[in-house]
Amino acid sequence: KTISARQRVRQWRKGRYLLTDDPRRLDLDAVCALLHATYWAHDRPRSMIEKAIRHSVCLNLLHDGKQVGFTRGVTDHATFTWLCDVIVHPDHQRKGLGKWMVQCFLEHPELQTISHHLCTKDAHALYESFGFKRIEAMRRSDRPMPFLLA
Repeated sequence: KTISARQRVRQWRKGRYLLTDDPRRLDLDAVCALLHATYWAHDRPRSMIEKAIRHSVCLNLLHDGKQVGFTRGVTDHATFTWLCDVIVHPDHQRKGLGKWMVQCFLEHPELQTISHHLCTKDAHALYESFGFKRIEAMRRSDRPMPFLLA
């Protein structure tokens, strides 16, 4: 993904951590490893992850230049944004980084839409602290999501 003239790279700092939307800072190998360790993306092929990244607004969490976290937004830049793939490497968890990433994500100028949506099995309290509410939703897919039934 190239950076257009109208898009300016954004970054936030927290101690030795850098959060940036600069696609040149994304380490695809690290992101694939992070996602393959999750319950929701463990079976996603690398080619699918790469394609999803190309069509999303991504935030890369770096610690001393090494990718240790990631989040992705799927959006039409007007009416909705789908927050997904929020992940922090286990060695960097319990430091408030996930919460910080979500806060920066929700403040990102390209993601200022009428509504934000997400799906989670185990992080309801985190997202509810940002004003997300549990709602009934519908989905059409040939691909099962068994974690939603748990």
